[in-house]
Amino acid sequence: MKGNKMKKSVIAVLGVAALLGGCAQQVSYGDAQEAETTTIEFGSTDLQKIAEEMTDSMLSSGSVAYITANGNRPIIVVDSIKNKTSEHIDTESITDSVSTRLLNSGKFRFVDMTRVEAVRKQLNFQNNDELVNQSTAIQFGKMVGAEYMMYGNLASIVKQAGSDKDVYYKMTMRLMDLETGLIEWADETEIRKQEAKKLLGW
Repeated sequence: MKGNKMKKSVIAVLGVAALLGGCAQQVSYGDAQEAETTTIEFGSTDLQKIAEEMTDSMLSSGSVAYITANGNRPIIVVDSIKNKTSEHIDTESITDSVSTRLLNSGKFRFVDMTRVEAVRKQLNFQNNDELVNQSTAIQFGKMVGAEYMMYGNLASIVKQAGSDKDVYYKMTMRLMDLETGLIEWADETEIRKQEAKKLLGW
């Protein structure tokens, strides 16, 4: 009798262990450049496509070739891309990717407006605190103003019929001359994603 109880206990323990083992999560590294197809929502592949196509378009345009001729490196301020989709999308990541690619091209210099207030506080400290050697303090009015502003919008149209879903994204970007207000460059790129849920076995 004791032997049967012991066998049942061992089988129960092994069964629980098998269940727990079957529920264990497995984590692995993937290729960051590989196409993401987990869901139809905006994802990393879309971000990479937009950043690459927008920067390539801008760098190859005749207007940008003209304003960057003879080693001239214009100063650009990048305004955060506006999210006009129905999704919560981190458009700051798109802005960062586009800015980084343009900066690494060596053709532009950037002013980061998101950090201006932090810079102002630091300059106030340097110029008004007795702990700072005034001969090494950076004086107000030394920062260089931007010549151009880059900005854009990300919009989407979502259509659904039954279990089928279609999402269309359109990214528009522009480069404005801040002195004249003229648009020196503009382009847009599109992404369409479709999802069709099928019944098992079909």
